[in-house]
Amino acid sequence: MKTSPLSPYLPLRVAKELEQRLPAFWKEGFRKLKKNRIAMCALTVLVLLIVGALIIPTLSEHTYYETVLREKNRAPSLNHFFGTDDLGRDIFVRIWWGARISLFVGIIAALLDVFIGVVYGAVAAYVGGKVDEVMMRCVDIFHSLPNLIIIILLMMIFGSGVFTIIAALALTGWVNMARITRGQVLKVKEREYVQAARMFGAPTSWIIRKHLIPNITGTIITTLTFSIPTAIFAETFLSFLGLGVQAPIASWGTMASDGLYASHYYPWRLFFPSAFICITMLSFNLLGDGIREAFDPRLR
Repeated sequence: MKTSPLSPYLPLRVAKELEQRLPAFWKEGFRKLKKNRIAMCALTVLVLLIVGALIIPTLSEHTYYETVLREKNRAPSLNHFFGTDDLGRDIFVRIWWGARISLFVGIIAALLDVFIGVVYGAVAAYVGGKVDEVMMRCVDIFHSLPNLIIIILLMMIFGSGVFTIIAALALTGWVNMARITRGQVLKVKEREYVQAARMFGAPTSWIIRKHLIPNITGTIITTLTFSIPTAIFAETFLSFLGLGVQAPIASWGTMASDGLYASHYYPWRLFFPSAFICITMLSFNLLGDGIREAFDPRLR
């Protein structure tokens, strides 16, 4: 029986059918996503945030750590677009530097969550039996661990910082992705092409990599889109409590915490970091809704 050179463990007819259906799925998904104006607006906002975070701190004449006491608590003006804080530091530059921190933490932590969760959930679902039972009980244990306690313990061991926050978020954030992946793989692994690959002697790693994960990519991308704002909010919340990045590094959470005590007299110090947190969270969630509507087969 002839087999496909791209899928050597499948009959040629089955492989050709898969190769024809998968591109059509992605084309249809992207076509629907482009028609979603709300999702496209959210994507545009996120692109502008990323570009601004990369460019503006570099081009500005001010720095996020520059202290000019004679300029402290100045209202927004042409010289300081978002005003200054109690040390005379430019809030506009600090906002965009904080965007670097928040977006970096959110994206890296979400990518780690997805990688760990997808591999773990796919293996548990495909192998099944006692292995699946033991692996999912481990998931329940990790799910019961509070993030705050883990972060405090890690900071006591490794010290506070961005990478400590990322490590702490990754240790517990992958649990949701593992559960979602397991549920999707349990459905996909019973389909004909997976059974055919198994009958023709395809190894487990090859089936997971070539057939199971590609067919749940839409769900993975959707979950990733929602995981990023969750990680950003977690970093902001921890920085607000004083457990995140430390001075003089700028973070939206630390800026909101500092601005809270001065909001009665200098409201711009709280308004701008809060506004950027809300805009970023809203944009990621709107984009996630659009991706889910475009790529989730149950909504088609």
